[in-house]
Amino acid sequence: MQKKFLGLVPFGFFVILPLCGYSKGTKEKLYSMVTEIHSNVKLGIDVLLENQIYILEGKRVGLIINPTSVNGSLIPDVDLLSKNTKIQLVALFGPEHGVRGDAPAGHKIKDYVDNATRLRVYSLYGDRMKPSPKMLKNIDVLVYDIQDVGSRAYTYIFTMELAMEAAKEAGIKFIILDRPNPVGGVNVEGPLPESKDLRWPAYNILPISHGMTIGELAFMFNKELNIGVDLTVVKMEGWQRNMLWNDTGLQWVLTSPHIPTPEVALCYPGTGLLGEITNLSEGVGYTKPFEIIGAPWIDGEALAKELNKKQLPGVYFRPMYYKPFYFRYVGETCGGVEIYILDKKEFKPVATSVHILAAIQKLYPGQLDFKNSPRFYWAVGSDKLLQQIESGESAEEILNGWQKDVDKFETLRKQYLLY
Repeated sequence: MQKKFLGLVPFGFFVILPLCGYSKGTKEKLYSMVTEIHSNVKLGIDVLLENQIYILEGKRVGLIINPTSVNGSLIPDVDLLSKNTKIQLVALFGPEHGVRGDAPAGHKIKDYVDNATRLRVYSLYGDRMKPSPKMLKNIDVLVYDIQDVGSRAYTYIFTMELAMEAAKEAGIKFIILDRPNPVGGVNVEGPLPESKDLRWPAYNILPISHGMTIGELAFMFNKELNIGVDLTVVKMEGWQRNMLWNDTGLQWVLTSPHIPTPEVALCYPGTGLLGEITNLSEGVGYTKPFEIIGAPWIDGEALAKELNKKQLPGVYFRPMYYKPFYFRYVGETCGGVEIYILDKKEFKPVATSVHILAAIQKLYPGQLDFKNSPRFYWAVGSDKLLQQIESGESAEEILNGWQKDVDKFETLRKQYLLY
């Protein structure tokens, strides 16, 4: 008899159990299949349900979520909270990529009614980025539980920031269910931005890789940006600052369509910057997003040789040739390198990517198209880096110049660290 694999199917949240289509008894059986998952870290959602559910009882709750909003056994928050009869779950809010995670990067999303839950789903990535007073009129508390990747160039934390502002204006409470930073809580890299972003004030106070959890960031934003919302962070249990994702024992749910594994998340703070240069391929459109860098005009062997002689900490570069299936350079053969992380705790994603840029500029002077890459300026925070690369400044000189900003941020963040 052929067995049906029922446990990990999409209800609309990736790699989680469905809400509909099965009887109550069958659903309970399916859920039991994942309750044996053990981890070293207890997520904020699990701590909430076990010890702090009283903070939501009797409240009308709005839930800011996406596919990563699951507990340690991969059961979605929306299931867990809707089962509690003392809580009234009244609306869902979705960031970039949407509540279901199916929207491409930068794609505007509209409001709709979710077919499975019949809850109103409000988009926070479309014509608006911030909940309106009308949306919050019948809500007592906003709950945020989304897995971040630890990079300034990732919009979920800005969704959190603007939702905090909206909650303050509406006079309602804001609750963060904390989650690990998948690249750890130690490494801080990159300059503070010189160019300001008026949409998202939090952008203006962060380096490229901040080494903080979403709960820690929320406390920082609340004070440093003068938001002043009634904020509660439900802390994790067992998480330590030196933990990378694989140390937690937690299962990974892709945070966006091109962050399918924690190894990709570890590369993203660096190679995500390179992907904003319009004539480089960062592997999006092929099978290794953010783990390869290439272009049709690059010789993979030459680039790998140039980078490997640097003996950068925790990383090795293999020459690679590939043809993207979609996005950039479709059907063209790209030469480049695949990034092999040999020591995850020694690996510096942002520094590594600066070395990649400097090596490409050395081998192919003037070939990088900074002129038509405005999002690269946004990702790195100014046009200074491109000027340094174009002038032939070494990666070591560039990175040394960032140290003052790193020290400044590390001093600031100390007062907001929870772990």
